[in-house]
Amino acid sequence: MSNVYKYSPLDRVIWDTPSLEAIQNEIKRLNVKKIFIVSSSTLSKKTNEIDKIINTLGKKFVGLFDNCIAHSPLENVIECAKEVQKNSPDIIITIGGGTPIDTVKVVQLCYSLGINSVDELKKISNQHQRIKSKIRQIAIPTTLSGGEYSIIGGAMDTKIQLKEKYTGDDICPQVVILDPEITVHTPDWLWLSTAIRSVDHAIEGLCSGSTNPLIPPMALNSLQLFANSLRKTHKNKDDIISRSMSQKAVWMIAKNLGNTPMGASHGIGYLLGSIGSVPHGYTSCVMLPAVLKWNESFNKEKQRWIANALGRPNLSASEAVGELISDLNLPRTLKDVGIREDQWEKIADHGLKHPTVLSNPKPIEKKDDILKILELAS
Repeated sequence: MSNVYKYSPLDRVIWDTPSLEAIQNEIKRLNVKKIFIVSSSTLSKKTNEIDKIINTLGKKFVGLFDNCIAHSPLENVIECAKEVQKNSPDIIITIGGGTPIDTVKVVQLCYSLGINSVDELKKISNQHQRIKSKIRQIAIPTTLSGGEYSIIGGAMDTKIQLKEKYTGDDICPQVVILDPEITVHTPDWLWLSTAIRSVDHAIEGLCSGSTNPLIPPMALNSLQLFANSLRKTHKNKDDIISRSMSQKAVWMIAKNLGNTPMGASHGIGYLLGSIGSVPHGYTSCVMLPAVLKWNESFNKEKQRWIANALGRPNLSASEAVGELISDLNLPRTLKDVGIREDQWEKIADHGLKHPTVLSNPKPIEKKDDILKILELAS
């Protein structure tokens, strides 16, 4: 049924609260005894944030995995899963960006299904698992990609250089803690580019064929918040109020997308990530203005809404988004992110088989359509 919205089993979102305080309250509320931590290597090795959490947990802390690799290669997921299985925790605290959060989502499936190898894991890719997870996660996101609100995880099959989808009824975090103070450790390029990823979520959700009534107001409101907060953070990375505003913009759109299909910016972006190792945030910086331009004749009214929400009513949506990306000193072209023209054919070939590319609002029916979009992004 298309007119059904299914809420993800996320118990609560805690905002503008120090993460240590929120963790203490949640482990008491959930009555957990053994806690495993998965974190980004940056936070673990270059700050004392993980040490502070470990000290707070005391004897309840049972282990740490801080070797998550970008795009979550299957081998890396299995490595993490084995560490979790070895320690048998009650819950996982995940702190970092989209990579550790996605990694743990797939680890939850491994833990619940007794998966110990890449071959076993590949057998359940792209198949929704209707099981109750034996372990959940508390997520403390330090970027703005929004994966913490989704029951979809992604992991890279390195042999074919493609990212596979892993889904389950309750693999989204049980609790999300939004602590803007801890995000000051996030590199500026990562904070700002993952924000453009969420701008992409908002815009492609709005431009989709979904009749979900939550999407237009939430998407447009989130775009207004981003237009104000990101430029301020770019000028002053210690602007905690603007960081908090950006986190709320992500929450606003990501929590309400449900199963809304994305379009070619996401779809081609996945291929840039798997084929060219381009970070997800950067793929949106490059592809979103190009896809908006490609789609313009198909959804002019919605694109006017987008330009207005970004505070640029005299520009096209493509121009307004491009201006925001430029103001943040983020990459704008395929060349900027290391994609060569001799890779376009491979991207187009895979794109014609990719369901997210094919769900674009303006139909993409032939290889030349994708090549034209890549030309717009060059």
